[in-house]
Amino acid sequence: MEHALQEYARLLARVGLNIQKGQRLVISAPVECADFARLCAQEAYDAGCGEVVMNWHDDALTRMKYLHAEDGVFDAVPPWRRHFFNDHALEGAAYLAISATDPENLKGVDPQRIVRSQQASGKALKDFDRLQMCGGFPWCIASIPIPSWAKTVFPGLPEAEAMEKLWNAIFQAVRIRGDGSAVERWQEHLQTLHRRLDRLNALRFKSLHYVNSLGTDLTVELPEGHIWQAGDDVTLSGQSYIANIPTEEIFTSPLKSGVNGVVYSAMPLVNDGAIIDKFHFVVKDGKIVEAHAEKGEEALKAAISVDEGACYFGEVALVPYDSPISNQKILFYNTLFDENAACHIAFGEAYPCLEGGQRMNKEELKARGLNDSITHVDFMVGTPDLSILGTTHDGKEIPVFVDGNFAPEL
Repeated sequence: MEHALQEYARLLARVGLNIQKGQRLVISAPVECADFARLCAQEAYDAGCGEVVMNWHDDALTRMKYLHAEDGVFDAVPPWRRHFFNDHALEGAAYLAISATDPENLKGVDPQRIVRSQQASGKALKDFDRLQMCGGFPWCIASIPIPSWAKTVFPGLPEAEAMEKLWNAIFQAVRIRGDGSAVERWQEHLQTLHRRLDRLNALRFKSLHYVNSLGTDLTVELPEGHIWQAGDDVTLSGQSYIANIPTEEIFTSPLKSGVNGVVYSAMPLVNDGAIIDKFHFVVKDGKIVEAHAEKGEEALKAAISVDEGACYFGEVALVPYDSPISNQKILFYNTLFDENAACHIAFGEAYPCLEGGQRMNKEELKARGLNDSITHVDFMVGTPDLSILGTTHDGKEIPVFVDGNFAPEL
């Protein structure tokens, strides 16, 4: 375990973030993950990091706040928090988020308090959000187990055994064996993703048509000049990084007004401390006009009402059903892992997946047909029988997914 943890921390600092000499690093982590956060900090310093700054948070205190704090708290962001995130982003500091939370930490909380808090945060942290989406600084999201999360994933096991199983599942997902070979395996993985990405970019699809037995029948138009991206990215200053560890996806942004049909979730969605399950959207001209869920419908409707762009789409991502995460047959109740087990779509903010998109401002991206929002929520749509048919601008139809996996020619 000691060697595996060290290898994981090294992977995040040196590959996920690719820390540069003298660069500042901000680590956001639950207090329960302090030991691992310290390992990441030491690896960053060993790589030449100028300073590590911590942003601690705690599930219990977060829940207390949403249940008991004065109502006006949720409509404002204190100046220190605004400066903390915006100023570090503007200077190009690296950002590591250790994502580990109780999937139902905010169960029973008034959804409007959550929406108002998101709206206030979206206004206050505009610089941070803008720079994160356009490559203004390197960032990486990763996870380690905490007891409340592990017990949700493995409910029938004692806490210690559930924690051990979740550790093993995470190490497998992020290609950690404890033998020091993770960096090499990640380089090979990224090369595989890029070979497929290059083929997709060469096809220049006009639209994608999703169909499966759950009832999904969705057509997604893609904007002119769109590009597919995968795995790693490069900041505006030329620093390579990997935003998600693990990652299995190849993704692009849809045309805001060009999504039509119905789409069904393939897995539960954990969002804002609530589990939303067995839900579907009816979409017309890009806008979600109906949202239904067997569990968590109130939370779902709150999530798509954060702002005007929250009920439009910002990402379509291709993930083979036969993938290292999916093949574990574990529902992680954590979007970082579950989105890399199946094809997914996100409502909310669009990544600037256009030729030259990183250097475009908000108005230029909107003029090219991309969605703008303060939220971005991925939900899973991939199934073993998912079919995706791509149509090129000259009307040629090319299979992209057949029976849940990439078509043989891709």
